[in-house]
Amino acid sequence: MRLKNKRKLAAKILKIGESRVWIDPERAEDVEIAITREEIRRLIHEKVIQAKPKQGVSRTRARILDAKKKKGRHRGEGRRKGHKTSKISSKRMWMTKVRSQRKKLKNWRETRVISSDVYRRLYGMIKGGAFADVSHLKEHVKTHKLIKRR
Repeated sequence: MRLKNKRKLAAKILKIGESRVWIDPERAEDVEIAITREEIRRLIHEKVIQAKPKQGVSRTRARILDAKKKKGRHRGEGRRKGHKTSKISSKRMWMTKVRSQRKKLKNWRETRVISSDVYRRLYGMIKGGAFADVSHLKEHVKTHKLIKRR
């Protein structure tokens, strides 16, 4: 049974691809006999020839990946594109760093670990960007013996 030309004709009539044309195997003889476009249209109307549904791309894998990203996976250094400050602006990074250092400094002053004049000096240093982070600030206080004696 040669239905290649009939399939092609049906595809043109239905305005779909040839792979989406379904021909009822039990009525294949009727399709083989049909020659004109009008006969093919009649077979389409009788549901002997049908259009298969479109096949989409599944979103399942994408949803799984999104769920993992929500948990924090697949977000490492190697995944990031752009400049260092693309994700967080340099101003935001500076504010976070300075605020945490000032908070630590304030805590030390309130618990009388350091004196107020040392507090003032270190506050100015923090403002000037002398310390990379809180641990660097702690290290500076230890090495320069700025902790109050009891």
